[in-house]
Amino acid sequence: MVLLAGGGPFDRDETSGPNKPLKDLAWGLASRGTTVLRFDKATYAHRDVAAASDLTMTQEYVPHAVDAVDLLRSHRSVDPERVFVLGHSMGGKVAPAVAVAAPTVAGLVIMAGDTQPMHHAAVRVVSYLATLLPDQVPPAVIETFQRQAALVDSAELTPSTPAADLPFGLSAPYWLELRDYDPVAIAAGLSKPMLILQGGRDYQVTVANDLVRWRTGLAGRPEADIRVYEADNHLFFPGAGPSTPAEYGTPQHVDPAVIADIAHWLSHGQR
Repeated sequence: MVLLAGGGPFDRDETSGPNKPLKDLAWGLASRGTTVLRFDKATYAHRDVAAASDLTMTQEYVPHAVDAVDLLRSHRSVDPERVFVLGHSMGGKVAPAVAVAAPTVAGLVIMAGDTQPMHHAAVRVVSYLATLLPDQVPPAVIETFQRQAALVDSAELTPSTPAADLPFGLSAPYWLELRDYDPVAIAAGLSKPMLILQGGRDYQVTVANDLVRWRTGLAGRPEADIRVYEADNHLFFPGAGPSTPAEYGTPQHVDPAVIADIAHWLSHGQR
């Protein structure tokens, strides 16, 4: 299994404050007999990559993921026909493109893979946080994200649009590619088993805005196994009540049921 972290300059553990969700997944799966490869993202290991004015999601993920798949396939302890890719968040969004670039991939595990256009999701998330934490997220923040999202949607977005005018400071080429990227359509064109997992308490990638697109686009596809963990947040940490950013600051671990289900699916559950 190759693990892909979410959006941003993450290390191989996807370190988020005191938590390391990809490390949890790696150790949990390895303890159940799966060989796991995870790696620092290029945007973490090489800060000039993160700052490149022409960076795209494909450049950030796909060639490195393909190299990781090839490396595992060449390892003497690995069946080259049984190498899977697991992506979390943006790593899940890009996983179908990795499978296209590396046709030898045996299947995909997509955890909290976002399908709503990311600039629209940014407005939704910041609006949610403003309702939850009004003292920390003033209306001006929402207005900024709305203005930036409108620019991404407009014909005025060109490769030379300043990153400072765009959501999260990502480059214009990044947004131009994302604007036309449809992970569900790509996944629907694959003839590979897929396990799609979603946290019910996730406010970043949600059942209503993201998982619904996976369910609709892959309806009737027996190779797509979709599961919701009602108590889990975006990092698949279990909890109760509305999820907040403060949860990520508390030391936790990925829901053991999630790891057990992935391991079982790899061994027995693919349709």
